[in-house]
Amino acid sequence: MDAIHITDLRVWAHVGVLDHERLHGQWFSLDLTLRLDLTKAAKEDDLDSTADYSLAVQELQSLVATLKCQTIEHFSEQVLDLLEHLYGPVAMRVLLRKCAAPIPGFGGTVAVERHRHWTV
Repeated sequence: MDAIHITDLRVWAHVGVLDHERLHGQWFSLDLTLRLDLTKAAKEDDLDSTADYSLAVQELQSLVATLKCQTIEHFSEQVLDLLEHLYGPVAMRVLLRKCAAPIPGFGGTVAVERHRHWTV
């Protein structure tokens, strides 16, 4: 199956367990994958035969402008719902990373990976 990938989409969102994370916000990075047949779009140069990824980016910008929640798991669920609303029940994957988790002495990222309609 073919796929469209959006990688390292950086968004500012008000998500976190700590009050200041939800109040002030922080950076997150998203990787999105949509698995679908791109044959017709590739052969005929037809935008209507593919998933217009610019719609996902625009809708994600709107989502993060209003979203306030505690967990990145809930944030990822909102992203999956948005993608399914835009593109229907296609196989999709979201990798959502919190870029700077407020954990003393920790310098890495924390991430969740979620799937919907995904078969191995």
